Amino acid sequence: MGLLVGVGTTRPTYAYDYYYGIEWDTTVSNPKPTRIGKNELHQSLPIQSLMRRCILKDDGTVNYYLNANDSALRDNGAPATLDGSHGQVMVEIPDMYIRFEMDGTKRRCLMSDQALPGFVKWSKDYVSAYEAVADRTNTETPKLASVVNTTTAFRGGNNSAAEIAHDADGGTSLGKPSTNISLINFRAYARNRGSVSWNCNTYQMQRKLWWLFAVEYANFNSQDTFNAALTNDGYHQGGLSAGVTDLVAANITTMTGATYACIPCGTTNSLGNKTGIVAYTMPPEYVTAKTTNVQSFRGVENPFGHLLKWTDGCKCIIQSVDSGGISEFYVCDNPANFTSSGTTNYELRGNLPRADGYVKEMVLGEYGEIMPLVVGAGSTTYFCDYFYTNIPASGIAERGVLFGGSAYTGAIAGFVYAHTNGTATYASAYVGSRLCFIPQIVA
Repeated sequence: MGLLVGVGTTRPTYAYDYYYGIEWDTTVSNPKPTRIGKNELHQSLPIQSLMRRCILKDDGTVNYYLNANDSALRDNGAPATLDGSHGQVMVEIPDMYIRFEMDGTKRRCLMSDQALPGFVKWSKDYVSAYEAVADRTNTETPKLASVVNTTTAFRGGNNSAAEIAHDADGGTSLGKPSTNISLINFRAYARNRGSVSWNCNTYQMQRKLWWLFAVEYANFNSQDTFNAALTNDGYHQGGLSAGVTDLVAANITTMTGATYACIPCGTTNSLGNKTGIVAYTMPPEYVTAKTTNVQSFRGVENPFGHLLKWTDGCKCIIQSVDSGGISEFYVCDNPANFTSSGTTNYELRGNLPRADGYVKEMVLGEYGEIMPLVVGAGSTTYFCDYFYTNIPASGIAERGVLFGGSAYTGAIAGFVYAHTNGTATYASAYVGSRLCFIPQIVA
């Protein structure tokens, strides 16, 4: 942390001049870590401030960027086309350099926009501004999409008869995210865009967004009250609010007919690239009068709490007691090697708890893993989010990971809420995903 970056005829430059981050103690329950590094970087946020919505073509090139304050416009002020005909509505995340440290009970996450000694590069990539919907224009090869489009080809939910019956009322699934799709199919629908660079939600994206949030807000409680005001030191404070986790499951399914996808894609367009919440009044079909808050983190709408997100590039190998009694977490960083069976080309990153509970300590390690090492916290202590597992009665089970929580899960939801009960074939009315584009494959 005092390492020289270079020397010359001027004052020596230290790595400290170029990084900002957070430090916390695994024995302390306060979910608000300490800001470390250069204070000015916590104010200017050189990485987070470069996150921006754009229209991305299928070949991975940016068609155009969207207005910083209103996604209905291009960055030149002309009207934007968000229906998919110009490309997918994505959030560009710039190159960043990151380092994780473990020192006794101290843990640190450091980040920089400069290549510093001991820091690892996380390359530029793209995540969908909205939760993903299946474009069923060609029913033989559906394509995962991030759009604002209310035509029948983009009907969300499961595109079922029960949902179609609500096309003309407030419970419509038109223009809402898709659900009831397995990880296997989400992966296939994303790849139907033309290459292995297109993926559904990936673990590396989930991990990246979490640390970008945690460092910017110096808070592990992502459901903390949203506060648009800066501190006296010019830092961001608070959280992203509970979002739409305060809805009632029975009311949602009554309204939609079958799915839990109840928030239209693009609800936060008025925020542009900014973090914030948009009040959304549920339609009369929701049964009771209700206004909820739809979040956006730097242009990423509903980062948690509307639908559980199927997440590729990670898996859990869970042994029964008789088969060893260990739960292992594996990660693959190259999308070309993603698979739904086995751990070939996957790397063991740590062991997981054998019981459900609020996350007390993360696996972390050199890559900043966001899966739990220890549970036993609460909804406002340590990492504040919940972990679900399922131990097989016999043999060994392979399970995927669903992140985020759904629209009725309340305090157990959040950025690092993880559900490890389902295989890659699992599909549900409360499970969706995102769309990602990863242009550079880095070992």
